[in-house]
Amino acid sequence: MNNKTPKITLVMLCILTCMFSYAQNPEQSFQQVLDSIYQVNKDAVGIMIHVEAPDKKISWSSAAGFSNKLSGEKINKDQPALIASNTKTYVAAAILKLIESKTLQLDCPVRNLLYRKTRKRLEKSGYDLNHITVKDLLSHTSGITDYVTDDYFSFVDQHPQYQWTRDEQIDWAMKVAKPVEAKKKFSYADINYLLLTEIIELKTNKPFYRAIKDLLDYNAHHINNTWFIDLEPKPTSLPLVHQYSDKFKGDTYDLNTSWDLYGGGGIASTTKDLALFFQALFEGKIVKDKNILDTMYAYVLPKEASNYCLGIRRLNFFGHTAYYHGGFWGTDAMYIPEYNATIVIFTLVREKRDLSPQLANKIIDVLK
Repeated sequence: MNNKTPKITLVMLCILTCMFSYAQNPEQSFQQVLDSIYQVNKDAVGIMIHVEAPDKKISWSSAAGFSNKLSGEKINKDQPALIASNTKTYVAAAILKLIESKTLQLDCPVRNLLYRKTRKRLEKSGYDLNHITVKDLLSHTSGITDYVTDDYFSFVDQHPQYQWTRDEQIDWAMKVAKPVEAKKKFSYADINYLLLTEIIELKTNKPFYRAIKDLLDYNAHHINNTWFIDLEPKPTSLPLVHQYSDKFKGDTYDLNTSWDLYGGGGIASTTKDLALFFQALFEGKIVKDKNILDTMYAYVLPKEASNYCLGIRRLNFFGHTAYYHGGFWGTDAMYIPEYNATIVIFTLVREKRDLSPQLANKIIDVLK
């Protein structure tokens, strides 16, 4: 009798363990994925995540690690971060809203859509603004040389508190200008999105950051903690997380935000807000004309040449179609139409962003 008891107990424990594992809800599984990956990657400092999957009634945020590696302050899942180039998707969506309202046309040449001083600088540098269209700017096929070069990074590193203006950054692009014919080649360039913010201002008679917020109607989509850093009031009392990159000696707190502010980057957001924006956008709740929204994730060049569409990349992610954009500081957002779900992941050390696809793939496995 006594000899059999341990065997029965062991069998029962196995059954109970299996039952517990099977009974776990998706949020518990997500948390296990996050915790297990963070435990072996603590040099990422902090990882923040949000999963928005309305068909499964999931709206889940979490975080692991620290918001500041020096102080060891524990991270809060609702802290905002600088999302850098994820800003481009917001700018692109605002442009599509102007197209939807017939205020703008996608294939319109940009010559008469820019400020006069900008037009003169571009034309003096050899750009044919009658051949470059709004679509070319959105898809990075304009042929305009970017100001973000190794020399630019070096200057920012050496002068971290320098206050940039949009005009200065356009001037930097003109100093290195090597015009290429538009529509022929993809070349990712922040300058394209700086020019798009000028178009937004001229078409709305508002500062671009205010116009974007109004066009995308943050309030209607419960996007409550998203703003252009230093250009708009901070809507949350929680501090920004510290974000790190080997390109700079310190972290985001040591840099004047103007180095990446005027449309190529500039937005601060939480993981949840970014996910709510992606979800509302690709569900057709922001750009409501399906034909116009479809252009956003339609290839502009053959997909073998570029997977960048209009402010978004269209990827094959482990066998799933995904609409994706990332930001310099390790911020990644992805909408998977197959599951009508959005996954947003911030890794606070940029060089650890390779953890994002691992996390996202495991989360999709839970969603299946």
